[in-house]
Amino acid sequence: MINCKYCETDKPIDDFYQSSIRKDGKSGNCKECIRARVRANRAAKIDYYREFDRNRANLPHRVKARKEYQQTERGKVAAAKAKEAHYRRYPHRSAARNAVNNAVRDGRLHKPSQCESCNDEVALHGHHCDYNKPMDVMWLCDPCHKQWHRDNTPIYCDELKLA
Repeated sequence: MINCKYCETDKPIDDFYQSSIRKDGKSGNCKECIRARVRANRAAKIDYYREFDRNRANLPHRVKARKEYQQTERGKVAAAKAKEAHYRRYPHRSAARNAVNNAVRDGRLHKPSQCESCNDEVALHGHHCDYNKPMDVMWLCDPCHKQWHRDNTPIYCDELKLA
């Protein structure tokens, strides 16, 4: 048994993390206390940690690892499950996307050749600023679409009322 310095209770040796600093090879605080302090710290500094996580996810070796994983069988299965869950969770958004795709296919909606923001002639994304108006679409290139989402928040309809 080891006494936790934080909660001051005696706990079994397995309830402590390994440490090279102490003679007994265990940390001075139990796993439960350390986890609680880590959660409280993250909650207190959530903006900092969100930015840290965002920057970390965009490191070149992590982007490369994600792309490699997406090519594996497990990655493809995981992506398919995530897409299916998204469609089930947001049926109105899916209906809006389908309506636009069908309208473009049938010639009822014109897809321009240039981005509405930067005027580049590249592959375009149909972007809904307001999902309550499914045929009101902005045509943006990938970088402009991402920038729009960083700077704005789309108007989401009440999914439960429309489902």
